[in-house]
Amino acid sequence: MVFGKGTWLLVGAVAAACMLLVGPSAPSSPLHVQGPRDGAARDVDVKPDRVMTWNICNPCDASNAGRAAEIARFAPQVIGLQEACIRDVEKIRDYLEGLYGLVYHVEYGTVLRHRGRCGGWPWRPGAFGQAILSAAPMTDRVSVEYPDGGSEDRGYMAVTTEVGGRSVRVFNTHFAQRRQEAVRAAQARVLAERVARHDRAIVLGDFNAVPAAPELSPLWSLATDADPRCRPLSSGACEPTTDWHLKFDYVFLRALTPRAQGVHASRYSDHHLVHADLRATSRS
Repeated sequence: MVFGKGTWLLVGAVAAACMLLVGPSAPSSPLHVQGPRDGAARDVDVKPDRVMTWNICNPCDASNAGRAAEIARFAPQVIGLQEACIRDVEKIRDYLEGLYGLVYHVEYGTVLRHRGRCGGWPWRPGAFGQAILSAAPMTDRVSVEYPDGGSEDRGYMAVTTEVGGRSVRVFNTHFAQRRQEAVRAAQARVLAERVARHDRAIVLGDFNAVPAAPELSPLWSLATDADPRCRPLSSGACEPTTDWHLKFDYVFLRALTPRAQGVHASRYSDHHLVHADLRATSRS
């Protein structure tokens, strides 16, 4: 079959338009993971008592391979990600397994479908929200959108999984942006009511509020931060977790205590990685 010059020009224009529509976050399928520069796969052991929270910043056009490398430095058992596009999480997960031998299960708490955030086709934009990765299987997933998200849809998700050899309920959330104190207060009440149903829980997330903010009081009444120096009335002792020198990111612990806690700045986000190594205070 022979096509004229005009036909080929039309085909090329359509192909170029399709590439533009897909956007930078669209996945290559399948994702071919290249090994480290030395050509040898690096096996990293998961730390079974370590949990991490990280707002990975979106849209920031950051490298998913770089994000995976940051996570692999600490190899947590459980990871709570905020501002997460499903396509990006899929790529991060593939890099973690292909480059570092870290195998994770994943569950999503999607609150928004938006092409500007996550790429995709106009009629099938990428999904955006929270994600939890766990080295152990997860059960009983719930995903809840807050009645009022503020200037953008926000919500929380929860799963039951294993940390330090014990079953624990893990929550992951992202509260409304700054200068929306009343909205965050309502979100905190919704979340705290669900956390209170569990004798042992971990609450991860970006709360967009400093420790002394009144809207966080429902959570402080149920749990403590993994940093033993950080309490509602001791903001000066709390290590900042953002590039603008404020603590917004927390590992709240209910009936669990930390052995160690760390905050690590990253070139891939305006939020730092926060991890905690835990020991349970009771068994069940």
